[in-house]
Amino acid sequence: MEKMTLEKTILKLAEDKKYKALREVLGVMNAFDVAAVFDRVIPAEKRPVIFRLLPKELAAEVFVELDDDIKQELIKSFSDSELTDVIDELYVDDAADLVDEMPANVVKRILRQASPDMRKMINEILRYPDDSAGSIMNTEYISLRATMSVQHAIEHIRTTGFDKETVNTLYVIDKQRHLIGVVSIRDLLFSQSDDLIENVMDTCAIISVNTLDDKENVALTFKKYDLTELPVTDTENRLVGIVTVDDAIDVLQQEATEDIEKMAAITPSDKPYFKISATQTFAKRIPWLLLLMISATFTGIIISQFESSLGALPILTAFIPMLMDTGGNSGSQASVTVIRGISLGDIEFRDILKVVFKESRVAIMCGLALAVTAFAKVYLIDKLIMGKEITLLIALVISLTLLVTVIIAKIVGCTLPLFAKKAGFDPAVMASPFITTIVDALSLLIYFWFANLILGL
Repeated sequence: MEKMTLEKTILKLAEDKKYKALREVLGVMNAFDVAAVFDRVIPAEKRPVIFRLLPKELAAEVFVELDDDIKQELIKSFSDSELTDVIDELYVDDAADLVDEMPANVVKRILRQASPDMRKMINEILRYPDDSAGSIMNTEYISLRATMSVQHAIEHIRTTGFDKETVNTLYVIDKQRHLIGVVSIRDLLFSQSDDLIENVMDTCAIISVNTLDDKENVALTFKKYDLTELPVTDTENRLVGIVTVDDAIDVLQQEATEDIEKMAAITPSDKPYFKISATQTFAKRIPWLLLLMISATFTGIIISQFESSLGALPILTAFIPMLMDTGGNSGSQASVTVIRGISLGDIEFRDILKVVFKESRVAIMCGLALAVTAFAKVYLIDKLIMGKEITLLIALVISLTLLVTVIIAKIVGCTLPLFAKKAGFDPAVMASPFITTIVDALSLLIYFWFANLILGL
């Protein structure tokens, strides 16, 4: 059944109040798809009724995928027992995210209905900084002891693993809960039942993160080692939770979105585009636009300082946009490339000289190609259009300006993000808008310097 046909069918069943048939249709769908149906198809007034049709486990999975405003709407419609059922079915990290996202009055009700154990685990996660591994970890995992037999371990998994988010990897701890080894469910299944865990577990390839590690670095660890889950330890190497790959993907998506918005000079937001009002969008964009507008006045000051030069040879004004745009684009290319390398962990501040050396070579090649092209264009094509005012020396000024501007722009573009990272700022802030503003001013200074030097203005 095609997507549009399915959505029309669901809407028709909801409107006709054919809830039994609707339950059957929704019951075989993926939780993410059901959440999309709640967002796009089902009218707001019918959501609480239809949500109650979902099987308990599916309802919890769907609830996690819903937008915050729909979650809040449903919570208000739940009875205490219904809210308890939903919370009890959530994994702890999802419950902690829910508490972190909801208004204070809703949070109080959620915590009041949560079981004491769930409340304790939620509070444990919430005490970690928002950007740390502890804030995205799940405290529900399966741990084993080295002295267990394989048979005992499998029985332990069957007894305790039903409500755990994953049982693919088991973590071996000592009496003080120090992480001393890992063992996969595959290893257990292919081992003899009387083998001891200490003889089956892997003690050499333990990859773990600390609760206070940056969550973006944690997500990159998943990519680096091709993992599906990662143990989280405290400062004394005691196992306190795990991070699963779905949470790592969410972090990477959030960080990528944040970087894109910062590179476009927009204050980051964690809400979808259509969930943000025009007023909120204005508030996020206007501070940056004002800052960039004010900083761009430097170019106006530079032009005014060389007003006499432009008055003596007005044709020079025609080439200012081309020089500024080319310089800004060159700087943006370098900055975006370096910012991506920093985000992926490929580039660090100690690599700054290597980065500058590489970008300098690229800049010289790009600058020469652009300078030769610009010289030919100005002297052969623009001369035909603009007349005899275009001389060989003017073409030389423009081509030399392009060469030097591109070199400087790429060096500025590749170094500013690294300096920003070293100073503790987000490198994405030093992307296109700021680079362009800086390079615009530099390109004008270079242009007028060559014009004065060669043309004697």
